[in-house]
Amino acid sequence: MPASDAVPDPAPTTSPTPVRGPYFDELSVGQVFDESPAVTLTAGRQATHQAIVGNRLRLSLDDTLAAEVTGHDNLVPPALVWDTSIGQSTAVTQHVKANLFYRGLSFRRFPVVGDTLRTVTTVDGLKENTRRPGRLATGLAALHIVTVDQHDRPVLDYWRCAMLPLSGDAAPEGPRDDLGVIGADPSIAALSAAVAGWDLARFRERVPGQHFADLSIGQTWRIEGADVVSSAPELARLTGNIAAVHHDAASAGGRRLVYGGHTIGLALHQAARALPAMVTVGGWYGCDHVGPVHEDDTLLSTVAVEGLDALPDGGGLAHLRVLVDATSGGAGPVPVLDWRLSAVMA
Repeated sequence: MPASDAVPDPAPTTSPTPVRGPYFDELSVGQVFDESPAVTLTAGRQATHQAIVGNRLRLSLDDTLAAEVTGHDNLVPPALVWDTSIGQSTAVTQHVKANLFYRGLSFRRFPVVGDTLRTVTTVDGLKENTRRPGRLATGLAALHIVTVDQHDRPVLDYWRCAMLPLSGDAAPEGPRDDLGVIGADPSIAALSAAVAGWDLARFRERVPGQHFADLSIGQTWRIEGADVVSSAPELARLTGNIAAVHHDAASAGGRRLVYGGHTIGLALHQAARALPAMVTVGGWYGCDHVGPVHEDDTLLSTVAVEGLDALPDGGGLAHLRVLVDATSGGAGPVPVLDWRLSAVMA
């Protein structure tokens, strides 16, 4: 028989290997995940990210100003940095049903275009939720996330808590760690160190609007003009977020959930409208997702000053609380985000 007429060997009969993330009961405290690809921050990624969540922070828009203030141009928006880091941490949370909170996010340095980010995620605590008949069994995983650049310089350090389902082979009872003791607020010293050496006086000279000295505790702004949530799966793909609920409606119970960083990014976009002279975000004290967000929802924010701390070389930290409501198809508004952040002001 000619070689071209040879009958091919039958296909192998072994079952395919599932490609998936861990279930709650497959995690253990101290377990480390570091397999997500490193990501180089490029101008293309930055432009695509801005098209989805917006960006009104001047240092990542105006290279001349950034060079004068920080000594570096091509500064990357902080939201792209944390979205990339969170996306890299989703190797642990592909099966996530909800992300309950973030704690203690602190920038150790601010990357520029061309820097490459790598993230290590460690399981710090596990708490199984009470099992109820007829309801999916789930547990909460507290994850410590550390992101560094190509020179192993620290960039971000924070915790997040994800709710994950149990597998069908779960043991009768799981761990019940106290997750309330996990995570810590960033210190004023840590938040200050990230911008040490910046010429905030030059920023104050060049940029109009309210600066640190013009703010007072209790000031509140309500944004008029909502932002629509669009390109949700595209943002998840851009940032390497593989959580199934952001891509697959069936995994989300019939309607895809929007990635939490999408809501946070739009909240920052609106907060910068309230405070157009905001320099950057130094860190977060906490961020709670209090309700689900879906594509085509519209978001409106209220921004309040809850505290003020002066920096040694001028300017200061404005501790803000941003409350976000969503409307959908004429319904609402309903609360979806409670975000407490520290904004650097000149």
